[in-house]
Amino acid sequence: MHVDLVKNPASHEAHGWKRDLAEAISSSEELLRLLQLEHLIASTDQRPAFRLRVPRSYVAKMRIADENDPLLRQVLPLDDELSGSGMLDPVGDLDAMLSPGLLHKYHGRVLLITTGACAIHCRYCFRRNFPYSDASLSPAHWRDALGYISDHKDIQEVILSGGDPLVLDDHKLDHLQRQLGKISHVKWLRIHTRLPVVLASRVNNSLLKWIHDSALRITLVIHANHANEIGAQEQAALAALSRAGATLLNQSVLLKRVNDSTDSMIELSHRLHECGVLPYYLHCLDKTRGAMHFEISQAQALKIMDDMRAKLPGYLVPRLVREQAGEKSKTAIFSI
Repeated sequence: MHVDLVKNPASHEAHGWKRDLAEAISSSEELLRLLQLEHLIASTDQRPAFRLRVPRSYVAKMRIADENDPLLRQVLPLDDELSGSGMLDPVGDLDAMLSPGLLHKYHGRVLLITTGACAIHCRYCFRRNFPYSDASLSPAHWRDALGYISDHKDIQEVILSGGDPLVLDDHKLDHLQRQLGKISHVKWLRIHTRLPVVLASRVNNSLLKWIHDSALRITLVIHANHANEIGAQEQAALAALSRAGATLLNQSVLLKRVNDSTDSMIELSHRLHECGVLPYYLHCLDKTRGAMHFEISQAQALKIMDDMRAKLPGYLVPRLVREQAGEKSKTAIFSI
């Protein structure tokens, strides 16, 4: 049984994704009452520093009266977050920042932090403590970023990150990609986004048009952790993105009591394949302050990977990786 919060899905385009975003739930008490889990209110942080935010369309995919629902666990602020363990900048973003919003960690590609805003606040987010007010790409710093990219001929790919870049208006995103498209050595634009999974109404005609018309080859790396996140609306949104010409990949994070089983990860790979999305990365948890209760052991992660390889074709098995500050690439993790 699922809670019915989306009364008229067909109205999403008319009402606009911004209205859906504005109506997102921001109170643990409201969320738990909707899910008939009032008894959990006392064990949640009611005024978290990293506040709760979750679209109603995402809540609609949660199971009623199930405190172990894997989608609920990703967004509910628990008292476990107050332990104080973990790091503020676990992947070394601040050390890799050349100017506000511009990160250059890896050869041939740079990352732009386009916004600090997201449609959903995932409790395990590695940037939950990031100083966005000082380190996001603003219009004043855009010229510096373009100049740096132009001067470095080895840069072939630009990655848009955040926050979530698809929270930006389409005219802003279109302007960004057009400016990048004028730099001859930039060939690819990669967008890391959770919105097609958590706010499918964001995939509208204006988004699809600029993706289709872009001179750059566009890859969307979506972020789904569990098969239950991808319903009919999400599948339709992903199909539309694929028809517009985007290459679709997925990255996940292994999370305790969310997807830390072989069956859960196999089901996700199957669901992604049905939607035309290839599994890309499976991340070990970044050791982020406030998120350490999601961590599983590396031995358990390797066991899950070994079981997946035994039961899935190779193209449906993501690469198990960990991001380590200062390294020149993601660190692949293999069984001995």
